[in-house]
Amino acid sequence: MCNLYSLSKGPAAMIELAGAMTNHAGNLEPGKVWPDYPAAIVRHSEGGRELVRARWGMPSPQFVLKGRKTDKGVTNVRNAASPHWRRWLGTDNRCLVPATSFAEPAREKDPETGRKGNHWFAIGDDRPLFFFAGIWTNWTSVRKLKEGEVTADLYAFFTTEPNAVVAPIHPKAMPVILTKPDEIETWLTAPWEEARALQRPLSDDGLIEVMEEEFA
Repeated sequence: MCNLYSLSKGPAAMIELAGAMTNHAGNLEPGKVWPDYPAAIVRHSEGGRELVRARWGMPSPQFVLKGRKTDKGVTNVRNAASPHWRRWLGTDNRCLVPATSFAEPAREKDPETGRKGNHWFAIGDDRPLFFFAGIWTNWTSVRKLKEGEVTADLYAFFTTEPNAVVAPIHPKAMPVILTKPDEIETWLTAPWEEARALQRPLSDDGLIEVMEEEFA
């Protein structure tokens, strides 16, 4: 499950690739994005597509929250047929999540440190910009006890079965990645019956491993 990704491109590149009209995210520092961190997404607004910031982690299903005082959120969504997720599958709640690489933890721990490294994947050695196929919502919850109840824009992105590049590292899933203009348009504008076809692995020749970190 992808719980870490990186973004090294600026807002101008995101706006150009997504066809967004306004930037409400401001300046974005390049670097790694972790769960519950604020990061850029592209979504619909009354004035057209906009680039904004949201926190990574959609509201958790009720059964997950039983006995818990906080909801840290769900970062990856797989089962689009679940009633919990169906409410956010319309075009008003679909979004694009900009990224230039994503990490999957190594399957084996380092025998000396007991830690797992990360394998980083991108669509090219120069780490071009792409988008995860995401959903977002505005939600009131307690994310952290010290923070208390907050209302915030939240997002997550879809996963699917892994391709041959990711499967040796993470055999269960990989993020849904959009790289082509027609895919971006379909995800943001098409009925769900059409857009759902994009929940598929990227082609094997469309992704490479660009780095292996020794520990995490």
